[in-house]
Amino acid sequence: MCGIVGAVAERNIVPILMEGLRRLEYRGYDSAGVAVLDAAGHLKRVRTVGKVRVLQDAIDQSPTEGRLGIAHTRWATHGVPSERNAHPHMSDDGLAIVHNGIIENHDELREELRKLGYTFTSETDTEVIAHRIHHHLKTVGDLFKAVRATVAELEGAYALVVASESDPERLILAREGCPVVIGLGVGENFVASDVAALLPVTRRFMFLEEGDVAEVKRESIRVLDRGGNSIDRPVRDSELSADAAEKGQYRHFMLKEIHEQPRAIANTLQERVANGRLLEAAFGPAATDVFRRTEHVHIVACGTSFHAGSVARYMIEQIVKIPCSVEVASEYRYRNPVVPRNSLFVTISQSGETADTLAALRLAKQAGYLSSLAICNVPESSLVRESELVMLTRAGPEIGVASTKAFTTQLTALLMLVIALAKHHGADAEREHTLVKRLVELPGLMEKTLSLDPIIQKLALRFADKQHTLFLGRGVLHPIAMEGALKLKEISYIHAEAYAAGELKHGPLALVDSEMPVIAVAPNNDLLEKLKSNLMEVRARGGELIVFADPDSGMSSSEGVTVITMPKHVSYVQAPIVYTIPLQLLSYHVAILKGTDVDQPRNLAKSVTVE
Repeated sequence: MCGIVGAVAERNIVPILMEGLRRLEYRGYDSAGVAVLDAAGHLKRVRTVGKVRVLQDAIDQSPTEGRLGIAHTRWATHGVPSERNAHPHMSDDGLAIVHNGIIENHDELREELRKLGYTFTSETDTEVIAHRIHHHLKTVGDLFKAVRATVAELEGAYALVVASESDPERLILAREGCPVVIGLGVGENFVASDVAALLPVTRRFMFLEEGDVAEVKRESIRVLDRGGNSIDRPVRDSELSADAAEKGQYRHFMLKEIHEQPRAIANTLQERVANGRLLEAAFGPAATDVFRRTEHVHIVACGTSFHAGSVARYMIEQIVKIPCSVEVASEYRYRNPVVPRNSLFVTISQSGETADTLAALRLAKQAGYLSSLAICNVPESSLVRESELVMLTRAGPEIGVASTKAFTTQLTALLMLVIALAKHHGADAEREHTLVKRLVELPGLMEKTLSLDPIIQKLALRFADKQHTLFLGRGVLHPIAMEGALKLKEISYIHAEAYAAGELKHGPLALVDSEMPVIAVAPNNDLLEKLKSNLMEVRARGGELIVFADPDSGMSSSEGVTVITMPKHVSYVQAPIVYTIPLQLLSYHVAILKGTDVDQPRNLAKSVTVE
């Protein structure tokens, strides 16, 4: 859940390292550091607590230059945020390392290293790796061999990059369970945990596979696989642009990304729907055969992606009429699921590197599923490369930690899955045409919904002094209420819970009073009248209601009830996406009033690449 950057070149690489860290800061941001081989051949290390700008200030005060170096931005897993726990970590004789992941057997290795005379200055598992590499280097005399010997002893997940004063022409890196990519230049090469970090300097990338150890020099790259065999990993050209991760006219990335949603959904649909039809080959060449045989869908995801999967469950069972189960990846990993016949295993992840979701996919491959499908925003990610079928969401880089456009494009991709499955389970051409039409209408409906921003900004004032909020929804909108509550708690730090509105009598009503706003999403569907009754239960107990409602809902503002009118003619399949937008905007504006760090909320990171 941290960011790695490295470079070896014939120019000063410090600006490259720092720009890479800035682009990776969404992955972790409690401390940062660099280690650069200076003109005298010594590794100069600078580490600071806080965000990348603090590190930049430190470098400005003590200028650092070099042609080989590594850098890191951290989100703490072992040890509190502090300078001594910040990366890079060093061992004797000028050996430095940056590391993402968790080493599960670090305690045993630490004790053995102490007996060998090594002194530890941090609480991290990473320092164990640094000393272990140094220990092996004394025996084998070669940095590459020392890294290979070390990773053979490690249990857990890691992406690591090593630099040494004794080996000033190359970086050594290794991967197991955490992403690391090599960026190819002309007379220079780069390393990072994410393609986005290197887009200003290259568009050509080589992705390491599990168990790989690589040597990166200015003019060459060497990769050995887990078995020690020399192997050529393919080089790919990234479709991402270097300016895709800039804020532009917006105050925060989150606000920019909320307003990018109509275009992101249009991009997700492009070349996948045409003439009222879904082109199901967009899922992969085997998709038609897989969807024809699918009798059950099992969706596994985390966080916001889990909410997207929960929406899909309603639609798959309502429209396709086959059973669908949804669960969080961290739970799936530690049970023995019974796999129904011809089950399609679906994983959802914005980054494609979510540790629990990746582990679930790898377990599922041994469990007898019909096939695996990844819904993901990053084409170069591990999840995409390891799944049989793929639907890329084309949201573009999402920098804000609280997911917005990644979520709605996931819902769009899941809607396409629903249509594809329905074609093979009784839906005729007219039904397909209607559903595709609803998809194509989404960007326009979202633009209309975004026009509510000024109204919602004023509404946010009511939350300035609130500490608790309740979100309500019914049916396919229940997961949207859950997503709304998650957004509010993530970025404003207001305690928020979500319930299916019919559950109010079973406990949540005890919480309702005038100090706890209740937010409801009320499209004009079959459950509207039931929802109205539930909302009256709130009013009867003095609760303040805020309702995002369809114009034909028959609801209007009154004392204690504020109704925000949503666009007309929002269908069943469109409602989850359209009604998500006001909840995103509300969370954003409340966070602004609370004075929190919207894009980088405390204690959270964008890409959860450790368990």
